[in-house]
Amino acid sequence: MSRRFDCLVLIGAALLLASCQPGPPEPEPQPEPETLVVERPETLDFQPVLWDGLAGWTARDLEPALQAFRRSCDRLGRRADGDWLNPQAPWAGRVEDWRGACAAAAMTQPGAASARASLEAVFTPVRLLARDAETGDVREQGLLTGYYEPYVDVRRSRQGAFTQPLRRRPDDLVTVDLGRFDESLAGRRIVGEVEDGELVLYKDRAEIETSDAGEVFAWGRPVDVFFLQIQGSGRLVFADGHEERAAFAAHNGLPYRSIGRELVQRGELEAHAASKQGIEAWLSARGPEATAELFGVNPRYVFFASERLDDPSLGPRGASGVALTPMASIAVDTRVMAHGVPVWLSADLPELENWTGLVISQDSGGAINGPLRGDFFWGWGETAERRAGTTRAQAGWVVLLPHTVVARLFADTEPA
Repeated sequence: MSRRFDCLVLIGAALLLASCQPGPPEPEPQPEPETLVVERPETLDFQPVLWDGLAGWTARDLEPALQAFRRSCDRLGRRADGDWLNPQAPWAGRVEDWRGACAAAAMTQPGAASARASLEAVFTPVRLLARDAETGDVREQGLLTGYYEPYVDVRRSRQGAFTQPLRRRPDDLVTVDLGRFDESLAGRRIVGEVEDGELVLYKDRAEIETSDAGEVFAWGRPVDVFFLQIQGSGRLVFADGHEERAAFAAHNGLPYRSIGRELVQRGELEAHAASKQGIEAWLSARGPEATAELFGVNPRYVFFASERLDDPSLGPRGASGVALTPMASIAVDTRVMAHGVPVWLSADLPELENWTGLVISQDSGGAINGPLRGDFFWGWGETAERRAGTTRAQAGWVVLLPHTVVARLFADTEPA
């Protein structure tokens, strides 16, 4: 099968290869006037709510989320005021809209009452609704899954059961930011490699292993490494007790395919048993050959960078570039959501029925697609692993937005 991209991608690749040095910086975008009306995305609708309409708002500990929000604000401090928070989600406003909220968060004193007062002063709660573009049907909840940072036993060399390599990003893997060539594609990236002057799809899982693409820096058990790739990062534990972080470095650009869904479709597992624990039990009973065959169903391959674990209390860096906070960070689809946005979630979580809490959108993932779709970061350790493996809930979303963003968002709404 040909691995050629379409014309647009080839043009983008040619442009990228034609200049090894970055071009001159683009002029800073200028802020729009305050009367700007932001076009609403077709997949989302918005409904303002009152603070007392948020169940559990006065009882929940907001400090973890506030700390997570401050980390997102640190990243915003390096960006221009006129930048969109996310060009693909302009409803979330520009960086300048969030300066006041960030300043307030930085000055907030410890204590639940102080945190609530600070948040209520700078934000307006707005309920997110998912709207079907064809039928107009609206739903108030979306799928919430969970992930965690696993502990993975590894070795420096291949030995015994430790037969699966952890690989660094290969030198021939090319990532193209399409927004550099077409502003309408801002935030979209493709991954490939160059063959005969053309950009083609990168190697799939099997080809990576057979061609030995990417330097190997550790060896683990096949099932552990596979699930490490699904989670995107993990804490490596070597035989002498030394710990390092395997941080996400890149993936091969091919689509993610769930092996749990594959086993259900084959009739090997019931849907309720297709958790990490259920899949591991199936693999243990079938042996190495069945394991390799099943892993080959998923062409997506993740490469890692090894990092020192300087502060074990912090999670891995999410896609937004900040360290994740247990039970206060979520992954979202950045085609419809912006990073750094506080979200009041309500869902029935494992061992936490009728849970509500404040989280910050700080990560994204290949399987997180569509509005009201989230992935809840549980943290690390046995409890996090247990809960993440069984998280599959319907969650309600209320985003906390700066007042200026809300004013523009509803500028086209007729008074009641």
